[in-house]
Amino acid sequence: MANQTLSQKTADQLRKSILTNHVYIPGQKLPNENQLSIQMGISRTTLREAIRILVSEGLLRVERGNGTFVANQGDIKTDPQLDIQEVQSMKVTLHDLFETRLMIEPQAAELACQRATNEEIEHILKLGETVQHLILLDPTAQERISSETEFHSSIIRAAHNEFLNNFIMVVKETIEKTFEFHANLELIAQDAYADHILIMEFLKHRDGPALRSAVLIHLHHTLIREEISVEKANL
Repeated sequence: MANQTLSQKTADQLRKSILTNHVYIPGQKLPNENQLSIQMGISRTTLREAIRILVSEGLLRVERGNGTFVANQGDIKTDPQLDIQEVQSMKVTLHDLFETRLMIEPQAAELACQRATNEEIEHILKLGETVQHLILLDPTAQERISSETEFHSSIIRAAHNEFLNNFIMVVKETIEKTFEFHANLELIAQDAYADHILIMEFLKHRDGPALRSAVLIHLHHTLIREEISVEKANL
């Protein structure tokens, strides 16, 4: 993406060196910080940030006092079958999907506060509790993915706007592609668990403006974890 930071580009370059070109193999120690920053023509600060990104993905591990090592393949959270072009393509797709959700979903949630029946709100809250249980049980399981989709979709349906029902497919695709991307899913799950508590609380009390803000924050949390920027959309 055009708005990638230098640290993100550096992380992509290191990721390709490990997953595609096999310059560094599992268990191998990377050159020290000075050597590697010189080799890559970047500052040590940029390198540290790139390493932090890859550590969060599970691709690298830092041993205090010993250095930075390539993790064993079983620890890698980013799909090793994805090459750098596929990763960037998926990021572009997710950017567009999230941008659409940011423009529509918070307002739809606020409408749901005004229009949902008591029975619909009760149903949504039950769905939310199921999602929370599945996050604690296994945050990356297919059952959790499906329940997350249904939770958010039910809020949109409760807005009682026929056009918004067409938007549910965007929600479904965004959630599915987020899990296909495999980036920071554990951290995304932690954020989601806390965000869902607020979303359910504000819906329960029919606080539309607060729910709108909670949904907006929830979407931004995922964007931050996936290193995706929507700044140009001014959302």
